[in-house]
Formats: sequence, structure tokens, C-alpha cells
Amino acid sequence: MSESFYQDPRRAILSSVKRPSRYIGCEYGAGQVKNGNLLRVCYAFPDVYEVGMSYLGFQILYGLTKELPFADAERVYAPWPDFEDALHNTNTELWALESKRPIKEFDVVAFTLQYELCYTNVLTILDLGNIPHYADERKDGDPLVIAGGPCALTPAPVEPFFDAFIIGDGEIVNPEVYQTLFELKGRSRSEKLAALSKIEGVYVPVYPSDKPVRRRIAKRLDDVWFNTKMIVPNTSIVHDRITLQVFKGCTRGCRFCQAGMIDRPVRERSVESVLKQTDLLLKNTGWEEIGLLSLATCDWTGLLPFIRSITSELEKQQTKLSLPSLRVDAFSVQLAAELHALRKSGLTFAPEAGTQRLRNVINKGVTEEDIANVLEQTFANGWDRVKLYFMMGLPTETEEDLSGILDICGQALSVARKYKRKGEISVSLAGFVPKGHTPFQWEAQLDRESLHERGSWVKRQIRSKKISLAYHEPKQTYLEGVFARGDSSLAPVIEEAWRRGQRFDGWTEYFNFDRWMEVFADLSVDAGKFVAARSLDEKLPWEHIDCGVSKQYLLRERDNAMKGIVTRDCRKGCNGCGWQGKAGTGNCNA
Repeated sequence: MSESFYQDPRRAILSSVKRPSRYIGCEYGAGQVKNGNLLRVCYAFPDVYEVGMSYLGFQILYGLTKELPFADAERVYAPWPDFEDALHNTNTELWALESKRPIKEFDVVAFTLQYELCYTNVLTILDLGNIPHYADERKDGDPLVIAGGPCALTPAPVEPFFDAFIIGDGEIVNPEVYQTLFELKGRSRSEKLAALSKIEGVYVPVYPSDKPVRRRIAKRLDDVWFNTKMIVPNTSIVHDRITLQVFKGCTRGCRFCQAGMIDRPVRERSVESVLKQTDLLLKNTGWEEIGLLSLATCDWTGLLPFIRSITSELEKQQTKLSLPSLRVDAFSVQLAAELHALRKSGLTFAPEAGTQRLRNVINKGVTEEDIANVLEQTFANGWDRVKLYFMMGLPTETEEDLSGILDICGQALSVARKYKRKGEISVSLAGFVPKGHTPFQWEAQLDRESLHERGSWVKRQIRSKKISLAYHEPKQTYLEGVFARGDSSLAPVIEEAWRRGQRFDGWTEYFNFDRWMEVFADLSVDAGKFVAARSLDEKLPWEHIDCGVSKQYLLRERDNAMKGIVTRDCRKGCNGCGWQGKAGTGNCNA
């Protein structure tokens, strides 16, 4: 922190709030502020510091931008309500962590839209930065406000708040955007936006294209920029570890999964590349845990070679390897054996549905035999705890499907007793939200009362103290569904709810469902229509975004779902999804 900041009156604000470490910066690994005539970018994460610092994409884009010769990057996170109040009470503008420069003084404020229930926090950051909420109210002296991330692919509810959206992998789109804006420094806002609208993978609402905006991807991950340094927080965060992205995309084709549909094709990083990054990050950060990140890490063809290459070094450095949810299949059994020496805390699997019929509907590709085998081998290899993820409210779900969840839990407990393990079974049950760009984008979302009844029913049926179950708040699930498939009529609703005090809607302690319903009623907006079933020939609010998979494929997959027909893994042959017009080629990267 600069000497001048020690004399800054803003220090008094920090002393008055909880966890001032969220706002001071100065972390190990944070880059120095660069001098000169540069494009200054402030990356904004619309959630609290502990969540934003755990998001790998934020770290990647920050490091990448720092290395651009014509740009510099700084950061800001959503202020907790006590800090927001302190800034308002002292008439102080929100500042970036590195230079303590007010965010209004940046050329670009770039948001990551990771979750629909963070939308009100976007407005908090803009408001505290003295930046107009609506794009059409901003002047030439205001920053350009852009956004990327999963929610940028269904942008309509927040479209009026942003000048532009990044559609695709930021590693390749962002540098082109920033170079264009650097070359146009001093020019009018309209000139800048017009130039951005000509870049493939950029959606500029005021310059709509005749054709859908196509998502751009990094085709070879070993050839694009990846981080060998990370910002190490000076306070605890949600995922306090090194994170390595081993591949993008997924070949499984789960019909409920937006990420698996939009992020095609699969692009793997080589084992050599990941090992090199691991070595450098361990040296440059000092973290004692490594996490592997992808949509289905156990599908990485380099996973076992990587584990076998890194195990002895990790043991020497007393560093743990953590994995996300594992596939419930034979490979995960082998993987569990390989991980035996690394950790015994527990393994996580995601059957998603309780019966084979429903798993076929969602194209999960997991059989009863797979479940039996993976539970058998997990407890046989010494694990005491298993976490299981399921969804409720899936299309065609019946009481039998919910009972199947209990059957799997009982099966896990029985296997644990067989091997004299503690057998602690943790179950997470989330309400299903139909998302855009998926085969279920036309389906109705189960109403919140029914979600509550189903979650409560499953929980009441549990008789063993060894099984714990938690289900997601149905009211939050409902609102997520509204924003996930909403249109631009929701922007005034979001702003009005924000004005009435809504913040951190993904946090139970701040979520106020009744207030949201009052705002919908007062603005005469029917929230229910956004979670209702859609006509198959209806023009959807996100159809101007081309994620690469054709509408015909999504319709065919929907039809297969209703018939219980399983679609094969893409690695076993092309299913003709139409990615970027290459249906049937068998080579999505052609």
C-alpha cells in the first residue's frame, strides 16, 4: 500500500467495518500498478471478496491483462453491506484494490456474471462508483461497462446496464477488445462501441447484428495464455488453494447442463503443460492444496498420468490434491484407488437423479451398476465419507424418482457398514432450473411450493443419523429461474429491488423473497411467465447469441429426453450437434 494511503481519510472507513482485508489489496502476487498512457481496466466481481478470489477466471483475466503492453488491470469486489453503508455515509467513491483509484476513473469496468442472483450487486458497484446504471445514460467521460461469464450468454435481464458483452473465452476475446479500445482512447463512446461491435465474440446492444453473435473459443489451450502466478489472499477465502484448469468443455451431453452445451468442443491441456504450471504455481504462491478444474475432471485423458507424476512431489511438500465431483463410473473407481494415498477426507459424486429412468431422461450416462461399483470401491479403499449431489424438479420426475435418492443413500450406508467404515453420507438436493441453450430451455420450472414439499418429503424419510441432507432454498431457485430465462423487462425490476434494499440475493441472510414479489407486482411484471413452459416455435430472449449448438439439435435432444433415449458420449462418435456449422464432421475443431 502506498505511503499516501496511510494518510488517506479512507483508512477510517476500513477501521469501522468487518473484515477490512476485503478492501485493502496488497496481497502477495498482486501486480504493481503500471505507469504511462495505458488502457486501464478494473475487473469487477459482483460478490464478496472471498467468493471472487476463489474464481479462477478472474485470476486468469487479471494476469493476462497485466502482461498486455498497452493495458493494466486492477480489481474490485462487491462491498459487504457495512462497507457500502460506510461509503455512502462518508460520500466516498468505491475504489480499486491496487491503486485505490475510484473505479469511475478507469477506461473499462469489466464484470464477471457468474450467477443470476448477483445482479443487484452489479448495481451496487456501479452506484458506489458514481457510474450511471443504464448504458444509455453514460457520457463520454464514463467508463465502458462490459461483462463476460456464463450469464453473458443469456444477457437480456441485465442488457440495459451494459455497454458490451464478451461472448466466449476471455483469453482470446479480451486482448482484442482492449487493443481496440486502447487505439481509440480519447474518442467518443459511440465510436468505441461501433468498433467493438465488429469484433467476433462481442455483443454490443446498441449495434445489433443481422446475425447471431457467435461464441469464440480458444481452440488449443496449450497455445493460449495461462497463469503461472496467482494472487494469494491475505484473508481466508472459499477455495483457498491453487486451481488448475485441465480442459474446457464436456462430451457427456447432460441435457440439464448449460455449461456442457455451450462450452464445446472439448479442448484438453497436455500433462506436460499442467505439470509445468503446477511447479511454477507451487513456487510462486506457497499454497498447500491444489484443485483441478473442469466440467468433468475425471474425463481428462491426462488425469492418471498427472496424478502418478505429481504424487511423490506433493507428499514431499505436504500438499493436498483436491478434485471436484467425480463421475459415478468405472474410471472413478480406478481414480479413487490412485487418490488413496493423497487424501481420506471424502469423495463427492453426482448421480443427479434417483432412478435409471430419470437419469436416462437427463442423459446422465450413469447406471445402477456404476453406482454400486463406485460405492463398493470407495469404502473398500478406506474412505469414510461420501457426498452425493441430486436434483429435484427435473422434467418427468415422479415420487419413485425421489424415493430412488433414499435407496442410493441406504445403499451407500450398507456398503460402508460392510467395510466397517464410519459411513457418513452427505446429500445435497438442489432444485432444477431450466437454462437457455439447453434441451430443457422450453420446459416449465417446478413451482417453489412443490420444490419445498419434495425437499421436505425426502428429508423426512431419512431415518439414519449417518445420513444428512440439505436442500436449496426453493424461493432462491425460483428467482434464479426467472432471471435465467428472462427478458429486458426485468432490468427495471432489478433496479427497483436494488433501490428497496436487495443485495447479495445468493446469501440466505440477505435474500428477501417477499420484497422481490412486491416489486414484480408494483411494476406489473409477471415473474411467473419466465418459469413457465415455452412454445417450441417461440422466439427466445437469448437467440441472438450463438453458442455453436443448433436449435435442431436441442429440439432433438428434448425429444430423446421425453422418450428416455440416451445419446452417446461425443468421444464415441459425433452426435451432430451442429457446433459452428460442423455437424457430422466428427471433428469439432476442424
